[in-house]
Amino acid sequence: MSTTVQARTSAQDTPERQQVRPTGEGRIGPRAHLRHIGALVRRNVLQLKQDPQSMVDALLMPIVFTLLFVYVFGGAISGKDNRDAYVNYVVPGLMAMMGLSIAMAVGVGVNEDFKKGVMDRFRSMPISRSSVLIAKIVVEIGRMAVAMVILLGMGFLLGMEVRTSVLELLAAMGLSLLFGASLMWIFILLGLTVQSPQAVQGMAMLVLLPLQFGSSIFAPTTTMPDWLRTFTEYNPLSNLADAARALINGGELASSVWWTLGWAVAITVVTAPLAVGRFRRKT
Repeated sequence: MSTTVQARTSAQDTPERQQVRPTGEGRIGPRAHLRHIGALVRRNVLQLKQDPQSMVDALLMPIVFTLLFVYVFGGAISGKDNRDAYVNYVVPGLMAMMGLSIAMAVGVGVNEDFKKGVMDRFRSMPISRSSVLIAKIVVEIGRMAVAMVILLGMGFLLGMEVRTSVLELLAAMGLSLLFGASLMWIFILLGLTVQSPQAVQGMAMLVLLPLQFGSSIFAPTTTMPDWLRTFTEYNPLSNLADAARALINGGELASSVWWTLGWAVAITVVTAPLAVGRFRRKT
């Protein structure tokens, strides 16, 4: 009886059936890998189109943050009649904050995809596991770019001036996007490790608040106590904020730019393999 079942199974195991079986990631070449990423990027973009509410944070967060910090902190830091100077200070800093906030949303989204069973569908497909994460990061970089364009638009409406050139403004955006992409790997790893989206958000806030407010994003560090100033000097968000200000307002930028690039590369090199490895084990 068992011999008959095995014979039927072998007979039914045609080349057509064999083609739908998942193949190992090691057999997938670079061109196929890029093709998988492109297909998954298209899928994620279509999901955004079907669910416009998922763009609310990217569209409204820059407006709310700009108005809040300019009109709440601007008068206290730069004086009631000198808010324009604070706009040029805080908007480049908020570019760093946008990347951090959207990166947190990536970790929450990855965790929710596992809860909804989306990743179970990818498990049965002959695609590289890393392409799923890379495609998600590509789409989120696009959302981050939209948020930064709106942020800069609000800055210009409130009186911000580009005192360098358009190319340096674009360089500030590119540097912020690059650093934001590196942060996404951290939150993807977090989303793959903890059990629920709420846990991702809770743990992320424990990291976000000290990094955001213990930096030069919102206020100069000259009035901070020595121990806190030491922390801000090594805070990667301070380096990014200072680099963006130098690119937009002019000034010394070599040190802060290189520090930001170094942080972005180091974070990616350390966390990307860990996130991909965790994703493979989980799927």
